[in-house]
Amino acid sequence: MVERVTYQNAENGFCVIRVKTRGHRDLVTLVGYAATISAGEWITATGDWVNDRTHGRQFKARFLKTSTPTSNEGIEKYLASGMIRGIGPVYAKKLLRAFGDKVFGVIGRNLPPRRKPPTDLLVYCADYKCSHGLRMSADRWVDNIRLSDLEPLFVCQACSRRGADIRPDWDWDNIRESVTGVHFPKT
Repeated sequence: MVERVTYQNAENGFCVIRVKTRGHRDLVTLVGYAATISAGEWITATGDWVNDRTHGRQFKARFLKTSTPTSNEGIEKYLASGMIRGIGPVYAKKLLRAFGDKVFGVIGRNLPPRRKPPTDLLVYCADYKCSHGLRMSADRWVDNIRLSDLEPLFVCQACSRRGADIRPDWDWDNIRESVTGVHFPKT
């Protein structure tokens, strides 16, 4: 079980973590590559023991697989690690006390819906005096393109000025503004 993430590089996934393992009384330092990892997660690793001149004995993982925790201690560490926005150490204890090992199911049902990419774009002339604007379909571009990359491509039909101010036109009718919070059972 991951006790602490000492270092993690977001660009290449390299991480240094401290883990609790069977057969070792103290925490073990593990180095390897994982896309994301947080305290409380269970890991399976294959690799070799190395003795680093600077950092001492550590396990260098060639393969690293993470899974969500199942023990109460692991669940609490995972929730308190900041992986889920809005849940810290105090709230993690309350959630675990109220829901036990079913806490992930309760949280999953109460997460806000993921926002879909906009279906339309609002395009306004870059010249604020012109005030020409239009709505157009966003289907012709891929979902992960930045709007700032599209802005210089537009030419206003009214004033012939190059450049635009582009904003997503969210379908506000289908987006739930508020999500009910987690309700604790009465004890």
